[in-house]
Amino acid sequence: MTTPTSFPTPARRFDLPRVFAVLFRPRAAFSEMASEARAAWSTPMILLTITAALVVIVHGYLRTRAAMMGEIELPPDWQWWTPEMQDSYMQAQQLQQGPVYMYVMPLFASLSGLWLGWLALAALLHLGSTLFGGRGTMQSALNVVGWASLPFALRDLLRAAYMLAAQHTITSPSLSGFASGGGLLYHLLARTDLFLLWNIILLILGFAIVDSLPRGKAFANTFIVVALVLLAQAGLAVLASSLGGAAIQRPFF
Repeated sequence: MTTPTSFPTPARRFDLPRVFAVLFRPRAAFSEMASEARAAWSTPMILLTITAALVVIVHGYLRTRAAMMGEIELPPDWQWWTPEMQDSYMQAQQLQQGPVYMYVMPLFASLSGLWLGWLALAALLHLGSTLFGGRGTMQSALNVVGWASLPFALRDLLRAAYMLAAQHTITSPSLSGFASGGGLLYHLLARTDLFLLWNIILLILGFAIVDSLPRGKAFANTFIVVALVLLAQAGLAVLASSLGGAAIQRPFF
């Protein structure tokens, strides 16, 4: 007598229950993820894409309305610019009031940063995990980074809701209000908040469970990689601000 062959339960295309599990019961969620050995990153990345697009749309709507009323949003380091730079910025803002500048280009930049940043962060964390003795794969790193980024989806929703309620864009995101000007410290603090801390905790738990890393090594790997990524982002934002005043607004993870 032959025993019926058991097939694995097919993966859900959009796993909403796991969203709440990762946010509120991450240890159990990552343990289940480690036992599946399959690509499971589509759900969080779809959610992050939707919320990132929502922030861009709300931001573009408010900027368009402000431009129609004659209001122009000034960059945080405006007072340090020369009169010639300020004049060029004002002229550029008057020219950049169409849907391409308000919606299409910011949406492309935001989603490119999201997806490329997800790939880059997963690759760096997988490399670090391997050097520390982890036994995970690039696929498992993509899964962990995708699911651990869910707090940023909540942050996007809160930012969109705040902008709609306040009827103006956010000029000093996260902790950037504690720094003056648009230097490196300002852009580092603009990326530092409770949602980043939540993300780091989930990354540590995820790599400790999925890659079978000791908690200390998972913490060291995550802290080093995230710190390097934040410094790189802030440096690029300072460079962009000095060249044209267009600072990068969204983290890459």
